[in-house]
Amino acid sequence: MADSVWSTDTGEAVYRSRDPVRNLRLRVHLQRITSSNFLHYQPAAQLGKDLIDLATFRPHPTASGHRPDEDEEEEIVIGWQEKLFSQFEVDLYQNESACQSPLDRQYRQEILKLENSGGRKNRRIFTYTDSDRYTDLEEYCQKITTMANEVPSFLVERMANVRRRRQDRRGMEDSKLKSRIVTWEPSEDFIRNNHAINTPLQTMYIMADLGPYGKLGYKTHEHVLCILKVDSNGVITVKPDFTGIKGPYRIETQGEKQELWKYTIDNVSSLAQPEEEEREQRVFKDLYGRHKEYLSSLVGTDFETTVPGALRLFVNGEVVSAQGYEYDNLYIHFFVELPATNWSSPAFPQLSGVTQTCATKSLGMDKVAYFSYPFTFEAFFLHEDESVDALPEWPVLYCKVLSLDFWQRYRVEGYGAVVLPITPGSHTLTISTWRPMELGLVAELRRFFIGGSLELEDPSYVRIPGTFKGERLSRFGFRTETTGTVTFRLHCLQQSRAFMESSSLRKRIQSVLDRLEGFSQQSSTHNVLEAFRRARRRMQEARESLPQGLVSPSGTLI
Repeated sequence: MADSVWSTDTGEAVYRSRDPVRNLRLRVHLQRITSSNFLHYQPAAQLGKDLIDLATFRPHPTASGHRPDEDEEEEIVIGWQEKLFSQFEVDLYQNESACQSPLDRQYRQEILKLENSGGRKNRRIFTYTDSDRYTDLEEYCQKITTMANEVPSFLVERMANVRRRRQDRRGMEDSKLKSRIVTWEPSEDFIRNNHAINTPLQTMYIMADLGPYGKLGYKTHEHVLCILKVDSNGVITVKPDFTGIKGPYRIETQGEKQELWKYTIDNVSSLAQPEEEEREQRVFKDLYGRHKEYLSSLVGTDFETTVPGALRLFVNGEVVSAQGYEYDNLYIHFFVELPATNWSSPAFPQLSGVTQTCATKSLGMDKVAYFSYPFTFEAFFLHEDESVDALPEWPVLYCKVLSLDFWQRYRVEGYGAVVLPITPGSHTLTISTWRPMELGLVAELRRFFIGGSLELEDPSYVRIPGTFKGERLSRFGFRTETTGTVTFRLHCLQQSRAFMESSSLRKRIQSVLDRLEGFSQQSSTHNVLEAFRRARRRMQEARESLPQGLVSPSGTLI
């Protein structure tokens, strides 16, 4: 028997369709292989010229002791989730005492109707739908490896309890919004619904009863012909793939009398008519158009611009890590200080934040705490001072590192500050910190046992305090100790009308602040032009309100 006749690729194939899955139709052809029909199936090139086809010697179908044709070969068209009963199910559900669930009683009524209408149309080929008990047992008992004595692991047993079905799922605890981020004692339902990939999925099995003639209805003779799975995204998984131009698949039965069966699976779903395709394309186009309009309404059509002479600074930042500190369980308090002149910020974005408490890990000789804490803020700079000696100030980022112990006692680990980058783009800043210290062993014992240490009343004392009005700031006698470093990652964006200037003018301007210096004059000119337009509009409205007899055709008063 030539191997090239059969299709040995029984792996699954994945398709994607936007059409409703209820339109899926499969044609399954099942046939028992005998010497005569096998040679008859061979291509003409493989048959010798002098060989006689054994179909000549095939006995008559009605001869005594031979199977009828309907038992040798069967072909049927099956729809998605179409239930075809097997001989075992027909015998089982005819007994009313075997019907325990509502689905069993429904199957009993359908089988009785089939018996009254002349019997079922199928004989050997039948199906198990997504609601049948076989689907759950098959997925629970499936093996992960090819070992005969495989023992399922703990993870396999837990994952087997997850039924990926398109059924009504109840909300967990009446769908109340929970404020807890971490659930320390999750229930079985919580784990099943939240800690596993639970994509809605429907499964269907196409089976065949390959028992001997006259002895159908035994579970041991059931064989899987095809497995169909469809998820909510329109992905269809077929195992094995449609036959197409490939050869048929084969099944060898086990037992005293081994038999060989071949079967093919073809997609015979009806194609959509041109009118239906055109109507579907119009529906999709209208749907996508409305969705685009909805997104546009959320974004808005007007581009938000700044006033002349203003610069908008937008920062997306991240507290990356902190390392080199004495104690564990670190958290960082940071804030942005805007200069008192020419700078402002909206009321909604906060210019400060506190990270979560993070335990450190050893990285070489240092202990590192990774925060990955995001933050964002924006500010506006309006250049008003045209004097040459006035140097604009830039916002400053301050940070304060603290540690927390088991008894909820905190210690100050360090202070630091850095000026925000003047140029736009991505920047990684490392801030070196220090902390105030006292001399003597008593201070260190107090810090270790009861927590607490010297703190700055004004965190801006790290640089130049805002309350300082003198010429020189002296810190003589103030003792500090160098501690660790804090890493920030900043993505800075700048928006200003100065960026709209021509390229020839940009070559002569070195920085954004230089561009903003001349915008105060442009702003005054802009105000004068706006006033002129308003006066001209009022004049036109007054002229239109006069009687027509008082105005000559040339537009002058008579």
